[in-house]
Amino acid sequence: MHILYFTRNYNVHDQRYLSALLRTEHRVTLLSLEGSVHLNSELSLPEGITTFPWTGGHHPLNWYSGYALYPAYRKILSELQPDLIHAGPVQSCAFLSALTGFHPIVSMSWGYDLLIDAKRSGLHQWITRYTLANSDVLVGDCSTIRGKAISYGMQPERIVTFPWGIDLEHFNPNLKINKDKNTFNLLSTRAWEPIYGVDIIAQAFVRASQQIPHLRLVMLGGGSQKALLYQIFTEAGVLDRVSFPGQANQCELPVYYQAADLYIAAAHSDGTSISLLEAMACATPVLVSDLPGNQEWITPNEAGWTFPDGDANALTEGIKNAWEQRSQLPEMGLAARSITEKRADWKQNFPKLLEAYNLALQVTSPSYRSI
Repeated sequence: MHILYFTRNYNVHDQRYLSALLRTEHRVTLLSLEGSVHLNSELSLPEGITTFPWTGGHHPLNWYSGYALYPAYRKILSELQPDLIHAGPVQSCAFLSALTGFHPIVSMSWGYDLLIDAKRSGLHQWITRYTLANSDVLVGDCSTIRGKAISYGMQPERIVTFPWGIDLEHFNPNLKINKDKNTFNLLSTRAWEPIYGVDIIAQAFVRASQQIPHLRLVMLGGGSQKALLYQIFTEAGVLDRVSFPGQANQCELPVYYQAADLYIAAAHSDGTSISLLEAMACATPVLVSDLPGNQEWITPNEAGWTFPDGDANALTEGIKNAWEQRSQLPEMGLAARSITEKRADWKQNFPKLLEAYNLALQVTSPSYRSI
């Protein structure tokens, strides 16, 4: 089967999907709506995946450029004649695919499209409903996404839910990390953007460090809130207790997870968080906002804790609680690893995508499988 894999901006998650698809009997062509598919050596295109040259994939997306690309996209479909389109996010790649009238379409939610983008305006709601109504199958990573899709009109029997999962061989607790027993290390890995609540983490760290001198914070990544974060830490006089290593690659991440005593995340919206699963797979206890997607993984006092979304005081208390229970953290870390082994193994979860493809082919009339 020839699959057209249509994504908004080629990233590490696309790379994982494409690498796994290469191990099947299917032929795959990649199309990127914005941004080059040749970003750096880590995100190189898996050998065996073909790309198709077109006028898209060169500039950030806006409504006008998306509309302008529609004729070019139809032409590509006519030339390629794929057997199936795999497209996401919902309001961009999947919507453009739905407009063409092509079937079968497997739309893949990226979480934020149904949790955030669908609510931005009446137009966004219409686009979401239209796309789902014209999708043969929707793939989502958690029950929260499933519920949102149903609320926008997607038929429940055409939704395939599975966590994207992680590589449990790469993210494991087996590295020999010499931890400083005189410090208690917190780790944040999310981008420094408002949606990820990193300002909440900064405020909570400031308050907790006033009572726990041994507290240290590592903030990976970067983003638009850099100035705000530095201001919070500088004004509180704790900048020397915070490390900013920059963006860590996939090879480096397990070291950071295992060096941490506690992984913290304060995202205001999320499906199944990959970084949460990575931390748990490395046997690192977690403290995360009480989003429905997180609650599907975290039972308080088992592998970690949750705190009310947006509540810096509650996060402060959560950090202090973890510090006070630090002797129990290794056991909680092992429980976290066990959860990922049972539910987040990428190798076991990936075949669900192939089931989604088969379902899409079954529910689509053969007469529609062209454009």
